[in-house]
Amino acid sequence: MGLTNFWKGRRVFLTGHTGFKGSWLSLWLEKLGAEVTAVSLEPETNPSLYLRLSPWNGQGHHIADIRDAVAFKQRLIAFEPEIVIHMAAQALVRRSYENPGETFATNVMGTANVLDAVRETPAVKTVLVVTSDKVYANNGSGVPFVETDMLGGKDPYSNSKACTELVVQSYRDSFFNGHDIRVATVRAGNVIGGGDWSRDRLIPDFIRAFESNQPILLRYPEAIRPWQHVLEPLSGYLAFAQALTAAGERELPEALNFGPDPQSFAMVSELAEALGLAHGVNDVWKPAPGKHLPEAPALTLSSALALDTIGWRPRLSLQQTIDWTAAWYKANREGADMRAFTLAQIAAYEETGS
Repeated sequence: MGLTNFWKGRRVFLTGHTGFKGSWLSLWLEKLGAEVTAVSLEPETNPSLYLRLSPWNGQGHHIADIRDAVAFKQRLIAFEPEIVIHMAAQALVRRSYENPGETFATNVMGTANVLDAVRETPAVKTVLVVTSDKVYANNGSGVPFVETDMLGGKDPYSNSKACTELVVQSYRDSFFNGHDIRVATVRAGNVIGGGDWSRDRLIPDFIRAFESNQPILLRYPEAIRPWQHVLEPLSGYLAFAQALTAAGERELPEALNFGPDPQSFAMVSELAEALGLAHGVNDVWKPAPGKHLPEAPALTLSSALALDTIGWRPRLSLQQTIDWTAAWYKANREGADMRAFTLAQIAAYEETGS
């Protein structure tokens, strides 16, 4: 069953649609013909990918806070969706150090509010909660994490996402088992692609440095991360939600990793240098001065379970990921129609799986 056939006319409730990943997913769902209602905070960056991709066609977008349990529940119940994809989060590690209370309130209690609302919405058949590759207890060994590894997380962001996993497990075991509602989590991270302007992320930091004719300052140039284009995990989320909804009696995992091919694992400095080559510049980075908040030296994922259970595999090499990302920002600098350009990249990605 192809994504287009399954999602056409499907009622989907999405949280976090004004964010980087949420904006890409909203546009993809629109292209697939889904009937979408979405809630999120106002876009936090200027420029904003969400605004670049407008106008939104056939979707109901609402500015709301998932921490407001009453208002959120009213919105969800009124729409009566079949599928809920919960992406709204405080997603920045350094910001979690600055405001840990906000991070836990959004990521943990916000998720509880979503699941509470689902309990009172009989139309819902599938709930997909997006967490992070940082949910695992990381000893820095660099061994790819599998879904059964111990959860953990030392910084407030990582820990809040591990707590989110426990909240989902509790609601699934306490309220949803035996009620024909599939509830699962998805774990991905170090996602790159066009339209990210967040602070303290490698790609937008690189773009800002490049446009200012300055080198990018790297806090941990030797840290290893599983870099992947934004469309890779989003394709996994869609495939997993589809499989859960159509599963019938079939058993599926309660959590899946969506990571790149191991050949796409690379040091931060290596990715910065590759971005420099894609933009025609050398000497693109230097070490950031001063002390830095702790981050894991190595973080990699195994996606073997996703391949074994729903047939998902990454499609883009690291070089393709870099090229697609650089092309997006170049088109944006040149004043292209970024809605049309982004739709073209989604179409090109779809063709890689045909």
